[in-house]
Amino acid sequence: MPTPTPAHPSRPAAPTPPAPPAPFLAVTADTVVAADFRPRVRHRPPGPYRRLLSTPGARAFTIGNLVARLPMGMFSVSAVVMIAGTRGSYALAGAVTATGLAATALVAPWTARFVDRYGQARVAVPATLFAALGSVALLLCVRYGAPACTLFAAYAATATTPNTGGMARARWSHLLKGDADALHTANSFEQATDELCYMLGPVLAALLCTAWFPEAGTLVGVVLLVTGMLLFTAQRSTEPPARPRPTANAPFRTPGIPSLLVVCLAVGGVFGAMEVVTIAFADAQGHRAAAGVVLALQAAGSCAAGLLYGAVKPAGPAEHRLPWCVAAMTALLILPLLAASLSGSLPLLALTLLAGGMATAPTMVTTMTLVQHRTPEGRLNEGMTLAVTGLLGGIACGSAAGGWTVEHVSPTAAYAVPVTAAAIALLLALLPAKRP
Repeated sequence: MPTPTPAHPSRPAAPTPPAPPAPFLAVTADTVVAADFRPRVRHRPPGPYRRLLSTPGARAFTIGNLVARLPMGMFSVSAVVMIAGTRGSYALAGAVTATGLAATALVAPWTARFVDRYGQARVAVPATLFAALGSVALLLCVRYGAPACTLFAAYAATATTPNTGGMARARWSHLLKGDADALHTANSFEQATDELCYMLGPVLAALLCTAWFPEAGTLVGVVLLVTGMLLFTAQRSTEPPARPRPTANAPFRTPGIPSLLVVCLAVGGVFGAMEVVTIAFADAQGHRAAAGVVLALQAAGSCAAGLLYGAVKPAGPAEHRLPWCVAAMTALLILPLLAASLSGSLPLLALTLLAGGMATAPTMVTTMTLVQHRTPEGRLNEGMTLAVTGLLGGIACGSAAGGWTVEHVSPTAAYAVPVTAAAIALLLALLPAKRP
């Protein structure tokens, strides 16, 4: 019969953890008092954004997408500073960036269609590399004094840049299929990310171009774009499946999509006009350098509102929410017009723009939700890129209208242009749309 092995003398037994204190009991003449001093552990349920980012693979592709999306707010500002600083012509700089905007409006839907058909990684990486070569070519042409026509050709080549925000939304739609509340939170998160990138991007670009050298903003933007896109597309587990032979109609021919595109066109007019008019108003007040900070406040208000909008459960279908969101945007945009007309104070204008931006994100979140609902299966990237194209077209029209009003009337009166564009968007949103 084996004998038990004694414990090793050099290895004392592990101390037994102390037992939790027992409830304290006390008895008086006619009362029994019980007190429990044991610690209470309260488990707070995770918030909507924490639950969203806990989706398997979500954090990995979100980080890469953020890095790739930040340059979207850098390239145009970098190009203007770089061209105007070396060639001495804002007219040439504006014409070059307008050419790139027009080329993007034509090429982006085709790039998105190929992404849907052949997959994000297979199409986005070569398209990004080609666009990066265009930016590097623009940098070299400016640096070494190439003819002006080469600037237009080089910047037009950047039109193949994939819609990074659209690809991220497509991944969320794939991962959260059937969960409308989670998809609403994801769309709000992506819209807040857009606002954050367009708030930080111009500031970073201006800082790099002025603190280092004129081409620094474009160069850093190219590095961020390529690095972020490689990180994003490397996450293959969350990539939506490719649809080589889609059977559904093109999104533009789908009932309900054209009406959303014209709403996007009008909302883009708000963005384009507001940027030009605010810069002109700050310049007229003798504080042109502060225009970027004032516009950043508008983006900050939109970013905060987008995060708050995504944290609450939406009431009613998106079709019913869209007119209310656009109506709120129209009403809040009257505040900058009143501030500019009645006071002429730039700090007061900045506060009203902060408030005015708070309806922008809910409007865009609801619009993108409707685009996702109405776009045929297998063509989501194309549908959302068409919406972005509508926004780009509206930005171009709004910039032109705002600039004309500033030049021929006054910067103060020009604040009526974004209000008018928002009112047009409201009328379009109220029109009944054909359901798919």
